[in-house]
Parts: sequence; structure tokens; C-alpha cells
Amino acid sequence: MKNLIMSTILKQAKIVFMGTPDFGASVLNSLIKKSNVIAVVTQPDKKVGRDQILTASPIKKLALQQNIEVLQPERIKGNAEFVKRLKDLQADLIVVVAYGLILPKEVIELPKFGVVNVHASLLPKYRGASPIQAAILNGDKKTGVTIMLIDEQLDHGPILSQKDLKISKTETFETLHDKLAVLGANLLIKTLPDYLDGRVKSQEQDHSLATFCKRITKIEGKIDWSKSGQEIERMVRAFYPWPGAWTTWNNKNLKILAASADTFDRLSMTASAVGEVLEVKGGIAVACGKDALEILELQLEGKKPMVAKEFLNGYPEIVGSILK
Repeated sequence: MKNLIMSTILKQAKIVFMGTPDFGASVLNSLIKKSNVIAVVTQPDKKVGRDQILTASPIKKLALQQNIEVLQPERIKGNAEFVKRLKDLQADLIVVVAYGLILPKEVIELPKFGVVNVHASLLPKYRGASPIQAAILNGDKKTGVTIMLIDEQLDHGPILSQKDLKISKTETFETLHDKLAVLGANLLIKTLPDYLDGRVKSQEQDHSLATFCKRITKIEGKIDWSKSGQEIERMVRAFYPWPGAWTTWNNKNLKILAASADTFDRLSMTASAVGEVLEVKGGIAVACGKDALEILELQLEGKKPMVAKEFLNGYPEIVGSILK
């Protein structure tokens, strides 16, 4: 009986969803099945790829499939036309997942139940645009998702619920992203009925413990071989598949797609310079500032991905060279 009541509460609430990437699409898909999504707000279509093809966001594609109204404002702050349309929708709640823009006070105050956000970290840790990458880069043992109320500051509002998740030693951004998307969707669906029914009391974050993470750009993927092998190995996983961990060899970009720092703890002592490529057991490794990194899979600019042994067979001259 309780589940039926909670389901009815969620179905009766008029919800506007705001999001852009795949992480948000997973949450939106669950909301569409369990609630009443009356409109979707997502960023404008963007030119993607080498051919610069104008491409809709995953959120827009999903909404159109479900015949849900899509709004794509270039900006929100000072956009009277957009704010008026939101007001006319008379939403009870706005749900935001990785939308990409800070919401002004006039939007936050529109819906009766405010604006709820799904964030891919255990706040107040990793406020900002790259919490999944940050957790892997820092070697965290666990991360999670937070359901929170949005205020005018970045990921600053009070918490409604949280759920943690163990990070495996082989986790990449791609695999952790997918797990957290499912976790976030499930936690939101579980939390919203109780919140709408007044059964959940929000808790202010401990702002003294807040940490922040910035938006990832391509240059963040440039490998600094003076770092330890373990740091670089985490970087390879955190930036897979984008922007990728990369270096340069023979004036071409070389992406490191998979690597291991567990095998060659003292290998760098046999190398003459940081960044030197060494042949090991029919494969290759690179001397780092501390220890070394075994390369398992890599991709030279303009070429297909290769396992290390295949790459070494095709480019034996890489051994002894210095990666920059």
C-alpha cells in the first residue's frame, strides 16, 4: 500500500527536467517511467566530431522520442522569455542533472518544491563539473551520488539523501559513470515521493569540508611523466574515453588507453631519463618520476588502437625514445 501511495504522489507532481549529457539521460529515462515529466530543458545542439555535425544532446533525443516538450535556451540568466515559459508550465518541481549552467534565483524559486539536483559525488566532496574523474584521479576507495536542493551557489544546497559506491581498481570514467547514473536514478526515484510528501528533512552540508573539481579540457589529458606510475595509471582510467591520457612521440599524439602500475615498481631505475620507453616481456613500459608504467593498449594519431605487443612489432623504434 505504501509503495502505491508513494507512486501516486510522484505521478501527480508536474516535473520539468534539466540536463544535457548521458548521465542525465539515465535519470530522465527513469523519471519518465515513474513520474509526470511535462518538459525538458537542455543545452542547444552542438557541432560534434571532425565533420562538425550539429548534434542534439542525449536528453533532447530521449525527450523527443517520448513527445515531451524541449526547451533549449542559449542562456538562462536575464532570459525573460525562457523564465516566462517555465512559469507558464506551473511545475511542482524541477530536477537538474548535469545541465551545465548555474540557475538564477528567479528560476530556483518558481516551483513549489524547489529544484532538486542529482550530483555524482558524496557532497560536500567534489563540488563542480568533474566529480567522477576526480574520485578516480585521487585514488578514492568509494564515491557515490547525492540528491540535494539547489541554491544559488555551486553544489552548495542542503542534502536530501546519499548513497555510496565502491570504486574498483580497474574503474574507468566510463564504467563508473554508468554505475553512478543507475545509482542516481534509483536513489532519486526512491527519495522524491518522501520529499514531496514532507517525509524527508534536508540537512545542510558541512561547508568546511567542501572540495571542488573543474571542468575537464583536452589539455588535462597531457601526461607529465615526472609523476609516479600510479598517478598516471589513475589518469589513464579517469580520462577514458575522453579526453584520453596522451603524450607525444615523433611529433604525433600518442594516447595511452590502458596501463598498469602494479608490475614494475623499480623499473625506472634501469632507464636513463623520465619518459624513456623500455621493452619488457614483449611489451613496453615508460619510466616515470617514481617507478614505471606498463603500457597495455595505445593508439598513435591517425592509427587504430593496438595492444602493446602489436604496437611494438609495428614500431620497434619506440624503445629507447623519450615521450614528451
